[in-house]
Amino acid sequence: MKALTHLSRFIVGFLFIISGLIKLNDPVGFSFKLDEYFSEAVFNMPFLQPYTLGLAVFLVIAEVFLGVLLLLGFKKKFTLWSLFLMIVFFSFLTFYSAYFNKVTDCGCFGDALKLTPWQSFYKDVALLVLILILMLNQKHIRPIVKKDSTNYAIVAIALILCGIMGYSVLNYLPFVDFRAYKVGTNIKKGMEVPEGAPQSKYNIIFTYKVNGAEKQYTMDEIANVPEGAEFISREEILVEQGYEPPIHDFFIEKDGANYIEDFLEEPKLVMFVAYDLEKADVEGLKKLNAVAEKAKAKGYKVIGMTASSNNVIETKNSKYHFTFDFYFCDATTLKTIERANPSIVVLEYGTIVEKEHWNNADKVTLK
Repeated sequence: MKALTHLSRFIVGFLFIISGLIKLNDPVGFSFKLDEYFSEAVFNMPFLQPYTLGLAVFLVIAEVFLGVLLLLGFKKKFTLWSLFLMIVFFSFLTFYSAYFNKVTDCGCFGDALKLTPWQSFYKDVALLVLILILMLNQKHIRPIVKKDSTNYAIVAIALILCGIMGYSVLNYLPFVDFRAYKVGTNIKKGMEVPEGAPQSKYNIIFTYKVNGAEKQYTMDEIANVPEGAEFISREEILVEQGYEPPIHDFFIEKDGANYIEDFLEEPKLVMFVAYDLEKADVEGLKKLNAVAEKAKAKGYKVIGMTASSNNVIETKNSKYHFTFDFYFCDATTLKTIERANPSIVVLEYGTIVEKEHWNNADKVTLK
């Protein structure tokens, strides 16, 4: 049992630290997941949505903090109860996501490792079992370092480093970009589906009103719909997920036309990404025109990308007098491209060659 306790201690401590650091590399992305959980469609707690970023930063640093405490064997009662309560909370979230199919990716390991909702739940159950083993065998957990002052110093250093990391990634860019739109990615290639790739399979359910009552028919039964029945609805239910390319939801739309082919063939393109112009940083928006003029002088095509409405675009245009046009794209896609709102993306023939937070607008490399 002693060996099992030590093994459990290492696995739990290591996983909590790794999970925390991966999410601390991209706390804004984790805050988007919390925002989904607090939305009306899931837990209906919209009053918490304004605080998701702060909560995300707190939770990921807490993961690292508790993982370090466990590996040190320091403050074991506080550590084990905190780990237990945290994993019970996460287990509830992942079970809810899996059972009700509400949030399809819990973000447990950010974009570094994608887990299905059920995989996330099973992972949390496994961790819960290991933590219970640790709680039942606390006597085998001994501090690695005997001096409390040294333990406090190690924990303090870990927290300071987490704070520095969090500040850096929130004000600049993640240390490691795990997303589909990282530097070096060719967007067109990322959208390609290999020949012979498995296709998604769906059950199609048709609903008709027959003799005053609604009745459902599958594709095989559709021929049995009686004459005169009133069509109500058609629903596609995913049975088996086929191949989905890394980039599958990118478009550049304006006035109902998609300009993706034109812009991805541009030899020099600067794209300002502001997924929500109403929430975009004021100082960041002020910097865009200067970058645009510098880019145009060097032969770049310059566009803006947003999910905001035309009314919002017009309002911001009247305030900032943008010297470029905004095109529409889905908000989730734009958030995946870059977390900063706004941010700057430089492309050459559809390949992303540089991404910058608006704080680094004056450091964009323009050839």
